[in-house]
Amino acid sequence: MEIQVERLAGDKWVPVDPALIFDSGDRVRFRFRTNFDGYLYVTNISTSGSYALLFPRPDTGEQNRIRSGTEYVVPETQARFRIAGPAGHETLYWIVSPTAWRSEDGGSHSGYIPLPPPPEQKATPPNMTPRCDDAVFRARGDCVDPTAGARELEVVPPNLAGIPAGKQDLMFLREENKAVIASPEPLRGPVVYEFLLAHK
Repeated sequence: MEIQVERLAGDKWVPVDPALIFDSGDRVRFRFRTNFDGYLYVTNISTSGSYALLFPRPDTGEQNRIRSGTEYVVPETQARFRIAGPAGHETLYWIVSPTAWRSEDGGSHSGYIPLPPPPEQKATPPNMTPRCDDAVFRARGDCVDPTAGARELEVVPPNLAGIPAGKQDLMFLREENKAVIASPEPLRGPVVYEFLLAHK
């Protein structure tokens, strides 16, 4: 699986380092590609503690079926995600499932079951706000936080506990402005991992 973050600069989408520290008000979107078929879901716990299903939903696109080798843009509509809230890390959970989740009434119109919100969280401590890594040389002077980007779940949050994802031995790599998530063995069930977006 590959994820690339793009930031809107004027009227153009520009690929950026996944560890970039964004400014409040920045608009972002993601490019996603995988080498297996399935269904994609993206949820978010914001720095203010609110929970949201980012994709699929009516304003960001409801066609979440993904096919091997095809590149997708999230959101797939003209919508874009806006960075807001207190400084810290937005925690996006990327879930790739071999089967679609159905609405509670059994219909396939939505293609997903909305996940319940997590328990309320306390405000982020000041020492947890993103910090520039001065040791990382950036030709454009970009401020990056090495803790941001894709990473393995250390603890499955309560709102995702119902997903039957077994123990996953995933490898997390960084390539030119891309996060790459790989598995040494074929994946047989849902895959869940975090993607931290740092912002001021």
